Amino acid sequence: MDVRKPLLSSAKGGAFLCLAALALSACAGPSGEMRQAVNARLAAGDYKGAEARIEKAKYTAYGRKNQVLYYLDLGAVQHDAGQYKDSNASLAVAERRMDELYTKSIHKEAGTLLLNDNTVEYAGERFERALVNVYRALDYLFLGDRENALVEIRKLSGLLQMYADAYGNRRTAYKDDAFGQYLSSLLYADGGQPDDARIAREDAARAYAGYQTAYGTPPPDLDAPALGPDDGELVFLHANGVAPRKVSRSLSVAWGRAVAAVNATKDDEADAGRAVNALRAGLLGKAITVSYPAYIQDPYRIAGSRITVDGVSADTVLVEDVSAIARKDLEEREALIMTRAIARAAIKYILAKAATDEAARKYGRNSWQTLATQAATSMLSAATEVADTRAWATLPAQFRLARLALPAGPHQVVVTYTDASGAVLLTRTFQVTIRKGERAYLHDRTAL
Repeated sequence: MDVRKPLLSSAKGGAFLCLAALALSACAGPSGEMRQAVNARLAAGDYKGAEARIEKAKYTAYGRKNQVLYYLDLGAVQHDAGQYKDSNASLAVAERRMDELYTKSIHKEAGTLLLNDNTVEYAGERFERALVNVYRALDYLFLGDRENALVEIRKLSGLLQMYADAYGNRRTAYKDDAFGQYLSSLLYADGGQPDDARIAREDAARAYAGYQTAYGTPPPDLDAPALGPDDGELVFLHANGVAPRKVSRSLSVAWGRAVAAVNATKDDEADAGRAVNALRAGLLGKAITVSYPAYIQDPYRIAGSRITVDGVSADTVLVEDVSAIARKDLEEREALIMTRAIARAAIKYILAKAATDEAARKYGRNSWQTLATQAATSMLSAATEVADTRAWATLPAQFRLARLALPAGPHQVVVTYTDASGAVLLTRTFQVTIRKGERAYLHDRTAL
């Protein structure tokens, strides 16, 4: 005998849907307006202001489920401000939690299909996780702690090997981080580990070949500049532009496609199973609206940079197109994201219709109970049909790098920043001391 249980009682359904909507509204993360306000402070070089804006939003815009995002955003701004100890502490918190959430993600998160990915704690993208170790290595480097910088590089090497093992045979562009490997090769060499430096350099060359195909990033020259007997080397790192923003897009989907998405889901949540049973019983619906994330790259004017020391110059080259990596990574997951979004919207429609119909049978079509159920389900739809737009927003759009052989001693470094036509937009001056046979590192951030 086929005994079907009600999909969702009107009382329980209304309460659940209201709570779900309220819970989701507190999980969506910082708004686009806040991100643009932080970017404006970064463009003005007001790192303290950007830091204060982020800290103020820790328990409001970020909330409990976005603490990883909070520490990522904060740590990058602190790094840009030269607060390397604070940056390292913030990113250490983010790293620990990201690793915990990665382990937890092996086990299923209940409820994510019915609501959306905003309901789970933000764990970061693969490239974001790799860049945590890059930033932490640089933090230690600028603190003069080369030993712990190498610790971060070894952690990065282990992470990238895990990516290679997990994604080596999959059709995904981001399987390795070329910039991370390049930096690793430099720091291993600095630490007197030539074999590790050689391996990292070879890995960087392979990764950059993949970058050229996937992102159009030309492979940089990995060879060190020729040094004279009394020379050292300056490595200048330029973090440029603002990270792309995720926004929510909407699409109308015919009911037939929605049915196919529900039938195709392998989710074992009870509500998904009940929805499939309802479809088999002949429940008909209408076109539904789904939401999905997409990236928008806000414009930035600076397109290149050049370092000049004692009349000798070197142009920076692109070593990591963060914007392209983020967009490509999301593009590759678009089909899966869309299928889940369609299935989610269809299941919500089925549950909402079932709850409203049950209330109408019990209390009448125009009763307050039926109207309350309709209001609750409408609230759920409004709240949950917003795509997961969370992302590490204080990253630059790109990393650029220049290398220059210099005589040992103190030097003044003039950095000119140019637009796409080559016109100079900004000039900054730094002081650096070069030691014979060693590398000195210098970095700057622009977001104009």
